Amino acid sequence: MRFVTVFLRKVPGHKGCTLKIARYVILKYLDTTMEFSMFRILAAFLFAITTGLGFTAEPTISFPKTTIDIGMVVSDIDASVAFYTKGIGFQQAEGFQVDSDLAKAAGLTDNKPLDVRVLVLGNDKAATRLKLMQIAGTSPRSGDTAFIHSHTGFRYLTIVVADTSVLLSRLKQLGVEPLAKSPVTLPENLVPGMSLTCVKDPDGNIVELIGPTPE
Repeated sequence: MRFVTVFLRKVPGHKGCTLKIARYVILKYLDTTMEFSMFRILAAFLFAITTGLGFTAEPTISFPKTTIDIGMVVSDIDASVAFYTKGIGFQQAEGFQVDSDLAKAAGLTDNKPLDVRVLVLGNDKAATRLKLMQIAGTSPRSGDTAFIHSHTGFRYLTIVVADTSVLLSRLKQLGVEPLAKSPVTLPENLVPGMSLTCVKDPDGNIVELIGPTPE
């Protein structure tokens, strides 16, 4: 401001009014410049804060295997294995055992061992594995399996099949009939030329089969 006053005093013949106008113009210029500087400082500060708080794109998480294994406790291991192999077409793979100490330490059982039967949909390493087990000395409660909305949790398996008619014939030999009006043709905008068939395994779990519409 001292510079402004000295500069104006050097202007010859200036009047009081002229001095006031000049001071007003220069002060407005200084105010605008300061506001712009403050805006730049504030913008830089906000950028640093948001970056520090992690408002950036999350890194992509990769998984070594993109299919999941499914563990299922059954009431009759032989009946369940027959349903999924002879009826659906799973193949038996090498099973495994989990001793009681490990099962308890992991929180899987209350000190009971596991004898797991493994079924797969194919021979490739990425094939889905269905792990069936009947735990000796236990009487698991059966849930309400009337419909998928009967209770919460994992409610059904979805399996894509190559020939719906062949599969229905295999299931019929085991006394398994499709639910309700299955198979039902799926909308063209969803899965063209395919149908949905629902059946239940020996414990009442719903298995959803998607395949070509039977003729």
